[in-house]
Amino acid sequence: MKRFIEGADRTQSTLLPEMLDEYIAETNPVRVVDVYVDELDLGKLGFAGVDPAATGRPAYHPAVLLKIYIYGYLNRIQSSRRLEKEAGRNVELMWLTGRLMPDFKTIANFRKDNGKAIRSVCKQFIVLCQQLGLFSDALVAIDGSKFKAVNNRDRNFTSAKLQRRMEEIESSINRYLVELDTADRQEPATAQLKKERLHDKIAALKDQMKVLKEIEVQLEATPDKQISLTDPDARSMKTRGTGIVGYNVQTAVDTKNHLIVAHEVTNDGIDRSQLSSMAQQARTAIGTEALTVIADRGYFKGEEILACHDLGITAIVPKTMTSAAKAEGRFDKADFIYDAAANEFRCPAGQRVIWRFSAIETGMKISRYWSSHCPRCAIKDQCTPSDYRRVSRWQHQGVLDDMQARLDRAPDSMRIRRQTAEHPFGTLKSWMGSAHFLTRTLQRVSTEMSLHVLAYNLKRVMQILGPATLMQMMRA
Repeated sequence: MKRFIEGADRTQSTLLPEMLDEYIAETNPVRVVDVYVDELDLGKLGFAGVDPAATGRPAYHPAVLLKIYIYGYLNRIQSSRRLEKEAGRNVELMWLTGRLMPDFKTIANFRKDNGKAIRSVCKQFIVLCQQLGLFSDALVAIDGSKFKAVNNRDRNFTSAKLQRRMEEIESSINRYLVELDTADRQEPATAQLKKERLHDKIAALKDQMKVLKEIEVQLEATPDKQISLTDPDARSMKTRGTGIVGYNVQTAVDTKNHLIVAHEVTNDGIDRSQLSSMAQQARTAIGTEALTVIADRGYFKGEEILACHDLGITAIVPKTMTSAAKAEGRFDKADFIYDAAANEFRCPAGQRVIWRFSAIETGMKISRYWSSHCPRCAIKDQCTPSDYRRVSRWQHQGVLDDMQARLDRAPDSMRIRRQTAEHPFGTLKSWMGSAHFLTRTLQRVSTEMSLHVLAYNLKRVMQILGPATLMQMMRA
């Protein structure tokens, strides 16, 4: 071929073969992985097999298998079988492992048996980022997202879903019985074939019903009245589009460089009880006492916000819009102005709404207020359909009022939260593909998520500092 760049002859031998190292540029991310793992104290982190056995077949060093996994997750190769294949054909992996080619079972067992240590490796990189001054010392955004588990929706059961499925089977059996009666009135040859087919269908449905009855017994023994047959820790969760069976992944993301400073995998589909835990983990990771956390209204819960206040963490969370009065066009609770000195409210009509009594409800001290003027109020129709408009106030409502005042003074907080916390979830889900998690049970899924977070943070830091600078700082 003329006037084209030509490749080398496949049959041409060379006197001095090129070194493997010559194929790997000095700024190649694989060199960062190599330096990072070499600088870790794997024994202190809890990896098994750091000290070789005196007898038996030699094993792979944990550093080799850890490098394979970190490289795989950096390059969207999470499957142990695919990693086995890449180790035999990928020049970067050959360089990283010294041409070692572990089989897929060895690779998979390493992730299964060293879950806690792998999660510690992720935390160790966050410590490194903190030492490099990559975190802001004031502000993180907390958010949660649902990730699919290795469990089809048809193999997840709740009481309602189980009852609905049983009713469908009963309906199908009744329909087939009616068809059997019809078949009896047809020609003998045709009827016999049809009856055999219907009997087979009825028998299959009865077998399904028997299985569902067994699942019902197991379901009653579970605390949350839910059971998953493939991944026992996965739970059915609501999403914006449709429900999924999976896990709720919580993250705290630094607003300075958008690094994930803390994460946790839960099977609780609601975010409302996660705020204080994630805030405390974020503060520990950043290494600061003063911290402000921003979250969306799905995290609004008085007890969690109070817990953050008691820990010295400033929370900014918009309150949930659950007022039935406002939805029906009447005065909202916000229209009643509280006077802390007098411990009473001022209603929209200008009347005093005074304290009447206090009671403990769901572990919280709630005070009740109302005005004697309500029955003869001129604007009562705009306030309440009852005889009196009763107003409730939590004992620690002042903490929530202070938080609302902070939100009013910083109206762009929710925009900052959205720009900070949602992008990492989109990136991670894109890397993971449509299947999301490949492993089962909460502990193994947590390990898998830690590898994804480590890969995400590594890419971010390499983008911020550059591979050469990062390697230099790791060795320092």
